[in-house]
Amino acid sequence: MRLSDLDYPLPKEKIALFPTKDRPAAKLLCVDKKTGMVAHRIFSEIVDLLKPGDVLVLNNTKVLPARLFGKRATGGKVEALLLKEAGENIWEALLKPGGRVKEGQTINFSANGIELYGEVIPKLVPDSGQRFIKFQGSDIKEKIKKLGHIPLPPYIDRPDQELDRDMYQTVFAEKEGAVASPTAGLHFDEALLKELAAKGIEIAYVTLHVSYGTFQPITAENIEDHKMFEEAYEIPAETAQKINAAKRGGRRVIVCGTTCVRALESSVNAAGELIAQKNKTSIFIYPPYDFKIVDGLITNFHMPKSTLLAMVSAFLGHEKLMAAYNAALKENYRFASYGDAMFIV
Repeated sequence: MRLSDLDYPLPKEKIALFPTKDRPAAKLLCVDKKTGMVAHRIFSEIVDLLKPGDVLVLNNTKVLPARLFGKRATGGKVEALLLKEAGENIWEALLKPGGRVKEGQTINFSANGIELYGEVIPKLVPDSGQRFIKFQGSDIKEKIKKLGHIPLPPYIDRPDQELDRDMYQTVFAEKEGAVASPTAGLHFDEALLKELAAKGIEIAYVTLHVSYGTFQPITAENIEDHKMFEEAYEIPAETAQKINAAKRGGRRVIVCGTTCVRALESSVNAAGELIAQKNKTSIFIYPPYDFKIVDGLITNFHMPKSTLLAMVSAFLGHEKLMAAYNAALKENYRFASYGDAMFIV
């Protein structure tokens, strides 16, 4: 597949800059995987579309307010996007402007009476594009939470606001470690999850800490040459048992979000069974791909030339996907992280 295959015209005004206040009131484009036929629904109607015995898989990662603004000793401004903890008080990060910040320099992130300083230290991972910051003092994570900003994707072209601390987090977020939200899950609220459980839909959780790989653009014209950023995930034993029992019983596994797909498809053994484990994955799913676990997919509308679009193209088929996207654009669906959703089954 060529990078140009993953391109499509997306008017800027179609990108949702703010969330829908009523999470399940988002639009839902339903797509028949076999025929490509589409139907227009509301996300709350997912209750009618799922069947008793289906297993719904959700990603319970929690977004850190991982974007920090600071100054060097010279007064120059620095923005740091913390990617993950790499040691005691040491964080892997992306710095902007990266070229002007040298190893050994200290960045002052202090604000609002809270002191936070970090020294840029030599790379722990040779030849990586990331930088490493060693923070000074105690209670570092608590200070980061207070001083940090929600790291909205770059295509949401506005500063983060207080509402993002709540709305850019799923209602089932539990395990801290993500720098981006598993956004397909943003459409669920507690009442909708209760309705699904009451109907007999089993809910299972995985954790994949969404990292820079979500934003990382594909630059290689042959997309097979693209290298994914590694992300940590966990498949609990209970989740593996539920999913394996469903597959053996001929019941559907409906996966919410491309992040869940990556975790699940990275944990299948030679017999086609899901393995419970903690691990890291750099899996890149693009056409053609034989999905081992996923029977149905809930996902948002993704940006052109993205790895996420490549995965959905592998699941639905490129021509059907582009036809569905054209239908969504004509009907004024909202695109990207805060936008509307698709259900492919």
